[in-house]
Amino acid sequence: MVLKRDGENVATNASCAAVSDTLRSPYDGGEWTRASDVDIDHMVALAEAWRSGAHAWLPSKRRQFANSLTDSQLWAVTDSVNQTKGDKESSVWKPPLVSFWCIYARSWISVKYDWRLTQQASEKSAQQAMLDTCT
Repeated sequence: MVLKRDGENVATNASCAAVSDTLRSPYDGGEWTRASDVDIDHMVALAEAWRSGAHAWLPSKRRQFANSLTDSQLWAVTDSVNQTKGDKESSVWKPPLVSFWCIYARSWISVKYDWRLTQQASEKSAQQAMLDTCT
């Protein structure tokens, strides 16, 4: 679903798996035509969400968060960039593409707010620096 939403010319097989597409990764600007070069990233990683309050949620809410298509939580991005990000929060990792920082910070803040997850002062400071790039 995320590849179909974010990609262009997405073709799927009988089991709805993406088999070809054109995708531009917002994190680094990479362009990919094979689904295998792309990961689906959780804007707020599941481990970060756990540390920020998801540990208190029922399993059903954790599943809903992990698979949410109704907010800015899931992004199709270059696989190696996603692996570099891992479960880091926004004061430790920023997308390599500076022109995406504004959207990244807004999305991070939105996900944390919508899901009532806590933010550390260091996160807020990093987000403000990214928001300062908004035009």
